[in-house]
Amino acid sequence: MTHPDPTLFGHDPLWLMAVKAVAIFGFLVLTVLVAILLERKILGRMQSRFGPNRVGPWGLLQSLADGVKLALKEGLLPAGVDKPIYLLAPVIATVPAILAFAVIPMGPAVSIAGHRTPLQLTDLSVAVLYVLAVTSIGVYGIVLAGWSSGSTYPLLGGLRSSAQVISYEIAMALSFAAVFLYAGTMSTSGIVAAQDRTWYIFLLLPSFAVYLVSMVGETNRAPFDLPEAEGELVAGFHTEYSSLKFAMFMLAEYINMTTVSALATTMFLGGWHAPWPLSLLDGANSGWLPLIWFVAKVWLFLFFFMWLRASLPRLRYDQFMALGWKILIPFSLVWIMVVALSRTLRAEGHSVWSTVAVNVAFTLVVVAVFAVRRRRRRRRIPPPDPQPGGFPVPPLPGQSPPRRETADA
Repeated sequence: MTHPDPTLFGHDPLWLMAVKAVAIFGFLVLTVLVAILLERKILGRMQSRFGPNRVGPWGLLQSLADGVKLALKEGLLPAGVDKPIYLLAPVIATVPAILAFAVIPMGPAVSIAGHRTPLQLTDLSVAVLYVLAVTSIGVYGIVLAGWSSGSTYPLLGGLRSSAQVISYEIAMALSFAAVFLYAGTMSTSGIVAAQDRTWYIFLLLPSFAVYLVSMVGETNRAPFDLPEAEGELVAGFHTEYSSLKFAMFMLAEYINMTTVSALATTMFLGGWHAPWPLSLLDGANSGWLPLIWFVAKVWLFLFFFMWLRASLPRLRYDQFMALGWKILIPFSLVWIMVVALSRTLRAEGHSVWSTVAVNVAFTLVVVAVFAVRRRRRRRRIPPPDPQPGGFPVPPLPGQSPPRRETADA
């Protein structure tokens, strides 16, 4: 099986590095166009209606038509905006989303024009930390867009986004800590190579569950789309944007979805490794074929984003903050200690069953704690009292609200 050799990185000729960079950019833009079209079609089917079916055969040119429409719209500049920051904010939101894909391994080493090179632009010894750092910069685009617009609703959306990223960036980083303990490296290609036999979704399922929730909160997608909640913020941080500036925010959102999906594939689904039983075939993990497995796994997560948008209502802000700070972060901290204990037992020569016993015990304890918390919370909530002077509840069908007696003057 062919794994990228660390010595291959940094030795590509300049023209090959440029080709790989342009190919990654083209892949991301094409993924965005297809994702927008498929999301509208999938949401339509899930909601018992037709999606786009007018522009082009079967509506396949709808995304292209939307892009042309946005480009031809007039770019308005509202009065009272901070013009330099207002114009720079969409760029700050878009560029980091593209840069984060530079360290994502999309396949093993292949031969291109006689040069042996991995299907990855570059790699670092701390590549995962680079992705976290770059994606966290993108939130500045949203915050600055809300602040520079000089309007109340965009400002509220920007403030929500800053709190949202702080909350769920911590949980996302903690979910990666368990992967680092198992893989022994922060290099993305090294983590993929460590999943040669067993994917980490099976060994580190709690970490995968935390990351699955965190990546939705990190990308501001439903049901965590609070920075652009139409119900209370009109359109949130991009209310005052139009034309290509608005399109850049949408481009950044879908590229961020692709990036976190690719990172989930790399960290938990074996990266470009073929799924079982295809992995048993000769040549399934060599050459250009692994690129197909990688793209298929990324689209699996993109479909998950679309499924959530069609299925779940938006959370309240207090529920969203409580989920991040009271559940995900404490759970991740305890799980990291369990993983460290399991790795220590294996290093000291204990059998794999001891590690399984520790993980099962942790799962049972967590389930028991959440059951106790839920029971206590139910006891604290007073039952509704329909009697006059009691807890105010709306009248049931067939009832009339009690009249309040007033003293005679």
